[in-house]
Amino acid sequence: MNFDAVKNSLVAEAKNAGLEEYEVYFMESSGTSADTLKGEISSFSSEVSGGISFRCIVNGKMGSASTELFTNDEMKALVARAIENAKNIESDDKAVIFGGSEKYAELTLPEFPAKSTAELKKLALDLHNKTCAESECIIDGTSATVIQNSTRIVLINSHGLELSTNVGVVGMGAQAVVAKDGENQASFALESGFGEELVDYIAKSATSDALAKIGACEIESGKYDVIFCGKQMKALLSTFSSVFSGRSANLGLSLLKGKEGEKIAADCVTVIDDPQKEGSATQTAFDGEGVATYTKKVIENGVLNTLLYDIASADKVGKESTGNGQRGSYASPVSIAPYHFYLAGGSLSDDELLASMGDGLYITELKGLHAGANAVTGDFSIESAGFRVRDGKKCEAIKSFTVAGNFFELIKSIEALAADVKFGFAGGFTVFGAPDTLIRQMSVAGK
Repeated sequence: MNFDAVKNSLVAEAKNAGLEEYEVYFMESSGTSADTLKGEISSFSSEVSGGISFRCIVNGKMGSASTELFTNDEMKALVARAIENAKNIESDDKAVIFGGSEKYAELTLPEFPAKSTAELKKLALDLHNKTCAESECIIDGTSATVIQNSTRIVLINSHGLELSTNVGVVGMGAQAVVAKDGENQASFALESGFGEELVDYIAKSATSDALAKIGACEIESGKYDVIFCGKQMKALLSTFSSVFSGRSANLGLSLLKGKEGEKIAADCVTVIDDPQKEGSATQTAFDGEGVATYTKKVIENGVLNTLLYDIASADKVGKESTGNGQRGSYASPVSIAPYHFYLAGGSLSDDELLASMGDGLYITELKGLHAGANAVTGDFSIESAGFRVRDGKKCEAIKSFTVAGNFFELIKSIEALAADVKFGFAGGFTVFGAPDTLIRQMSVAGK
């Protein structure tokens, strides 16, 4: 599909319809993946998808329509559908086609040359075989996956704004399944990027984590000092990320409504939203409305500096958009979402943080997070697993305990943070991250 070939036709049809304010949003994605099982490629997929969204303002209301067809007749129909849809809009959101920001960031994206089908399959098999070679306890069910995706986005509008970007996601993952002492366990490790060093790291990480679960025991209920590993702390941040949405606040669905400028977390807590994180392949200079993105400290030393806004939600409270009006696809409406959204690291190494805790629990698994968490109230009660910590050292594995608390109270109770921030895998432009995080005296329900 060629956006440039249909753009002029679409713009001409908009003008013929007498539209003064309109916007065209084009997205095209291509992706390939390879999966393994039992030492062979079990599946391989390759697809290209995308389309165009057209938005226009009619009598103060925003109408939109989308299509995957790129013909002159479809462009005419697309404009007509958007105009008709505008007549049925009941929302009181201010309709705005954005004229453009004064300045947009210049991006420096890392290069990940596209791999051929043969190269992707070889990489997947290498990761699979390396994982199998990590331990004699590895059994059937062990698998590997390799993916690469690229997306091109173009946004133009009637104000003369023309923006474009290219983003990509590449990554590898392995699931190690082990059997030892009559017990089976599994663990999955997924990382962004390609490379032999990463193959080794993923294979070792998945296998060692699976083996560490063997022989896990239960613990007594009570109050424990707890360290959430970075992977699980970022999962908590992801689960409760909607509380930082200006739209959620406007709807009364966030307890942070009206809290900007107030202290809401411990002094050591700084949460950053970075659309242009160095080294990331999912950087962007503009959001889904054409507003320039920028790095912001949402929480700084415990103080809530700002919520995240798109144009409409910002207008309702007399603020400006923070450039967080994202689109999940060409056909998706604008929604508020963060970019590289992470809890900034502290000054301690992971081992130093364990030592500072002394005795307690190191949590490496949170199961059923979304089912056990309420983003409106902040309450959570989640089945967990991890390790006992004694004298600052991880000891025996533990299982089947529930950790309970409240997100808003938790961020007030953070005592210390490790320096190393662990980032997850990109979902669109959004990536969450967090370091190992120490909280004292959390409620734990065990045996």
